[in-house]
Amino acid sequence: MARRYDPERRQRIIDAAIRLVELKGIDALSHRAVAAEADVPLGSTTYHFAGLDDLLVAALEQVNSAPQTAIAGWSEELPEDEPLADALTGLLQRYASGGRGRIRLEYELYLAALRRPALQPVAGTWIDDMVDVVARRTPDRATARALTALVDGLMLQMLLTDRPFDPAEVRSALARVTGEPPRT
Repeated sequence: MARRYDPERRQRIIDAAIRLVELKGIDALSHRAVAAEADVPLGSTTYHFAGLDDLLVAALEQVNSAPQTAIAGWSEELPEDEPLADALTGLLQRYASGGRGRIRLEYELYLAALRRPALQPVAGTWIDDMVDVVARRTPDRATARALTALVDGLMLQMLLTDRPFDPAEVRSALARVTGEPPRT
């Protein structure tokens, strides 16, 4: 049988892994499941990715560079002429309005780094990039790191409790860290 030229196969495998994690969670990820989802032979997944961790690294890198999560794009959405708590709240509200499935996917891949050392550098880079963006608007990196941690905590709580995004609550929490006055 002649080998079929398929330059998009690797990308289809990554896209399939992302869809699987988004729909079924990281525990559903296997070479067999990804091959079925991507409609490629099982051997293609192991040809392009030696292990699931390699595939997860590629998936996390792609998710982190997607327009809605790309940190570079976030820096443009934090205007200098707006209080930081307001700007971050607006950014998070737009992010949350994109659907919880995508946010769950991002945090599932992000938290997978706790048990998968291969993912830690990618997750760490995402955190550091976020701190860099926020630090442009804070007096020091410690405040930026605290805000980044608070954002992660707020988003995880929203996902875990299935509560709606509450801009007033989010803005209030962010303002406590930034030192901005509360809204009345």
